[in-house]
Amino acid sequence: MITLQKKKRYILSILSGILLSISFPFTGSLTFVIFVALVPLLFLENYILIKRFKSIKVFIHSYITFFTYNAITTWWIWNASPGGALLAIILNSLLMTVAFYCFHLTKKYIGNKEGYISLLIYWIGFEYFHYNWEASWTWLTLGNTFSITPSFIQWYSFTGVLGGSFWVLLVNLIVYRIYQNVYFKNERWKIQTPLFYTAAFFILVPIGISLISYYSYIDKGNTIEVIAIQPNIDPYNDKFEPGMLDKQLEKISNLANQKITNKTALIVAPETAISASFFEKEIQRLPFFKHLLNQKSKLNNVPWYIGASTMQIFEKKNSRASMKLKGGPGYIEYYNSSLLIRRDNSTEFAHKSKLVPGVEVIPFSEYLSFLEELSIDNGGTSGTLGIEKEPKTFDTKHFKFAPVICYESIYGEWVAEQCRKGAQLICIATNDGWWKDTPGYKQHNSFASLRAIENRRNVVRSANTGTSCFINQRGDISQATNWWETDVISEEVNLNTQQTFYTKYGNVMGRSFAFFSLLLLLFTFVRRFKHIYISQSK
Repeated sequence: MITLQKKKRYILSILSGILLSISFPFTGSLTFVIFVALVPLLFLENYILIKRFKSIKVFIHSYITFFTYNAITTWWIWNASPGGALLAIILNSLLMTVAFYCFHLTKKYIGNKEGYISLLIYWIGFEYFHYNWEASWTWLTLGNTFSITPSFIQWYSFTGVLGGSFWVLLVNLIVYRIYQNVYFKNERWKIQTPLFYTAAFFILVPIGISLISYYSYIDKGNTIEVIAIQPNIDPYNDKFEPGMLDKQLEKISNLANQKITNKTALIVAPETAISASFFEKEIQRLPFFKHLLNQKSKLNNVPWYIGASTMQIFEKKNSRASMKLKGGPGYIEYYNSSLLIRRDNSTEFAHKSKLVPGVEVIPFSEYLSFLEELSIDNGGTSGTLGIEKEPKTFDTKHFKFAPVICYESIYGEWVAEQCRKGAQLICIATNDGWWKDTPGYKQHNSFASLRAIENRRNVVRSANTGTSCFINQRGDISQATNWWETDVISEEVNLNTQQTFYTKYGNVMGRSFAFFSLLLLLFTFVRRFKHIYISQSK
């Protein structure tokens, strides 16, 4: 076995981080590199174990790997919030490191075979857990790597994105086994041929099955015509300026007028297109709304789905987002909302519920209220926003669709529940201008393809700027708009009512692995304490 000097060990740590990064969409987009990206780190972990170095070295080296990965792929958060970028990169790297470190401990105290199996269990369990707590930042879920290759992952309609993460880990373990046999067991490369065939099998068979599904699949459901608007309003300098709302709404209406036809069934406008905060109960008598209805009447009274900043007053504290009114009784809550204006001008609101940590929600402030003071100003509001108790759908009286606001589009199980409740179409309203011209908005757009595949639903995406587009039920993107350009697009999309396995049952793999990871971790610590007790007894 070769000897690794300290410098070489750090190089291996960084190498794994770089390989993970260049495989990720728009920070390299070398997708197939993901299948070997973790091999240097696995090699290093085993070297540390065999040399009987302290386990803390595994923690340090894996943190270097995941910090490199997070920094290279999500540095663009800095454009919206330097503090938020640092927290996201530092803390997300830490969580990934903890998952990898748990694998090392299980391998150390239970056994090699059990250890490598535990990596699959711990990592999938970690990713599932990360989707379901307040400090959630799931951008770098390993399965997201394939968002730019939808033809390879049509089976996400069964497993969801965590199936892709499992695929990545499994192939990395097989490839690593080859290197382990050569460098740790001194076996010849020639006799590793069966393992090469095994790795090829587990890469090519899922892709082959997916390609058959991809080329044979035909979008299901009746078609309707939808318009998606990209007004391209600067979120830093113009969007939230006082007195600009009517001009911005008029711009949106004029864009819609360029594509309106007698077949148009829905107009989709971006997140916070109605940028001035207003009380939801008063909407029908507000001047801007009357102006909007006037524009709507010129557009055949087609229903609108549009983003808004809204408020509600409560006599008593309604939720953790409720803030005491200054100078009077009662509480106020702020929302990042979506608004449906039906053909008859009746309205319905849905509040964004998957909130951006540090911007729209202050994690754990329910228990540590002083943390609210650390919140980042986001277009005039700050602190924790109000949310829906459960996913909602909008009903235009002719079809149902899922109102998805920005960050919510990376939560597969959330969108699947909307489809389970009858949504025939997914409509995403977002404002990706905060990140400027970086990989961020491109990655965000590509993740929408995963939601299309998981649920076999067409997706309509309206971005303030960034990328507005349409996505079919196979995950193919069409009519993608350019960055920092005013544009409007229209397309006939399908309204599918059939439910996939993932839509019906949600994240079965994630729930199962999360449960088993807790049991496995408990068993590992029992063995660890038993090992310590025996060592001390001697």
